[in-house]
Amino acid sequence: MLLAGTANALQRPAPRRATLVTRQAHEPKQYQIIAGPACEAMAQRIQASEPARFTYHETSWDKFPDGTDRIVVGGFQPRNEIAGEHVLMLASFHDNDVTLSQFQVMVMLLMSFVESLTIVLPFYPTGTMERVVTEGEVATAATYAHLFSSLPSCGRPTRLIVYDLHTLQNRFYLHGNTVASLHTTVPCLIPRLEAAGIDAVAFPDDGAAKRFKHMFDSDVYEIIVCGKVRDGDNRVVTVQDGDVNDKKVVIVDDLVQTGGTLYECGAKLLDLGAASVSAFVAHGVFPREAWKRFARGGDRDVFDTFYVTNSIPTTTDKLPSDDVFEVIDLTERVIEDLDNYSSM
Repeated sequence: MLLAGTANALQRPAPRRATLVTRQAHEPKQYQIIAGPACEAMAQRIQASEPARFTYHETSWDKFPDGTDRIVVGGFQPRNEIAGEHVLMLASFHDNDVTLSQFQVMVMLLMSFVESLTIVLPFYPTGTMERVVTEGEVATAATYAHLFSSLPSCGRPTRLIVYDLHTLQNRFYLHGNTVASLHTTVPCLIPRLEAAGIDAVAFPDDGAAKRFKHMFDSDVYEIIVCGKVRDGDNRVVTVQDGDVNDKKVVIVDDLVQTGGTLYECGAKLLDLGAASVSAFVAHGVFPREAWKRFARGGDRDVFDTFYVTNSIPTTTDKLPSDDVFEVIDLTERVIEDLDNYSSM
């Protein structure tokens, strides 16, 4: 009897220990935030949203007279608040100079006894430069992946959060000490579609449809797939699937550069009887201020609203607020995805 009672006593605490472990596993982490120059405003918004969870440390991104970096990372003086902590770094690779500077900070942080490093790089900019067809051409997507993979280890992999990666296979370029965590900006768009009464979602090609179609409820939205077919020496946009007539349509794609295909698709949908056409892209690259062509009065002024996230703040900060553009802030999405490892 004594042995049986002892056995029962030993078995009873087990559920309490299991419950405790489960609760600790789901408790949100607290982060010390470091931000690249273009991401400082987002870092401040993240801290303001949950000041008990996030602490932002301002970094000095300066240069020596010879042009080399003179960076002083915040959080180390007068007391080291970085060592032993979970660190969140917000990054923007909008040009080569700032990219190298931010890589230097990542190396420094990982050698500073941090508990973990999470890098949020909303737009991975080399996704359109991974296809090498000419001998001697540099596959910059692979080069960046090597740099990320060669970062020092703090004992666990560095997590690289990226939104709507242009070529999904690029995640497999990463190896070793950095692991890609792929996420999407589409949940930020859905409430705006509901508010605008949009009842159809179009994709400029079959690739975009395969990528995003499953994210939209076909019971709510008419799904329209466009594509290009050859007409003599020209390639023209056609609707391959879906009914556009009298629909309020939004065209969805991952990024826009000059936007030729996006414009042609929008114009075609209007010609075929759409009540209105808007556009959404996760990443507004817009080289050489190509966005001006889509603004009111531009030669590509076909959209009621052009939705774009602030994944490239150096571009979206220039967009006029009283025009066709509506910039969707990713701050809340980033905060939610810190605890979400499978949002694509």
